[in-house]
Amino acid sequence: MKVTLLGTGTSSGVPTIGCCCDVCTSGDPHNRRMRCSALVETDTTRILIDCGPDFRQQMLMQSFRIDGILVTHAHYDHVGGIDDVRPFCTFGDIDVYADVCAAKALRQAMPYCFAENKYPNIPDISLHVISPHVPLTVGDITVMPVEVMHGSMPILGYRFGRFAYITDMKSIGDEELPYLDGVDVLVVNALRFVKEHHSHQLVDDAVDFARRIGSQRTLLIHSSHHIGLHEDVNRMLPDGVELAYDGQTLLV
Repeated sequence: MKVTLLGTGTSSGVPTIGCCCDVCTSGDPHNRRMRCSALVETDTTRILIDCGPDFRQQMLMQSFRIDGILVTHAHYDHVGGIDDVRPFCTFGDIDVYADVCAAKALRQAMPYCFAENKYPNIPDISLHVISPHVPLTVGDITVMPVEVMHGSMPILGYRFGRFAYITDMKSIGDEELPYLDGVDVLVVNALRFVKEHHSHQLVDDAVDFARRIGSQRTLLIHSSHHIGLHEDVNRMLPDGVELAYDGQTLLV
C-alpha cells in the first residue's frame, strides 16, 4: 500500500500570509506546507483522507482517480475542497465517509450537493455515515475508524492494517488504544514544540503517543510555522520520529 502526504500543514498553511519568519521565507520546499490531506492507494483502489481548500492544487500533481473520501471532521481546512471533486465525478458518484456530526455539517455547509433537485454540474456525492470501531471497505482496502478528541470534539482517525493516520488530536481515550495495537507506521499531528494549545497536540505529546502504541516510524503533520525549519526539527526529534513534508510517499 502506498501513502502520499498531499498536505502536512495546519489550518493557515505554511507560509502564513503576512509572516516574515525564517520558515515562511525559506526557499526549502520542505518548509511549504498545504492543508492536511493524504492519499492511500493499492493497485486498484485510491482513497483520499480529507479534502481541504488546497485539494485542487494538490490533485493537479496526481493521477486522475478517487474511489472514496474519508473525512476526519468538518472543519474548513479538512473539507473546504469538497466542491472541487466535480471532475472526479465524471465516472459516477464519489463516496464520502464521515461520522454523524461531520455528515450533518457537510449537509448544512453545502446543501446544494444534497438537494432533491440538484443544480447542474455540482459534485455527485454519496454521503455515508460511519462510526468508530465499525470497519468499512473501499475497493480492496479495509479501514478501521478510531475516535480521538479534537479538544472537546470527537473526530475520526483511520487505521489501514499496520498504518494509522490521525490528525487534529488533542487526546485519546484508553479504550481506543486496542484499536491501534500493532500499528508500525503512524502519521499524527504535532502543531509546534511549545505553547499549549486547547485542541492540538504539541511535539512531545505526539512523541509520547507514538511510544504508547509502539509505532516504529512516526511522521508529524498538521504543523505550523512555529514548529521551526524542517531540517532543524528533524535534528531535534528522537529516532523513529520525523517531520513530514508535502509530497512525501510511504510504502506500508
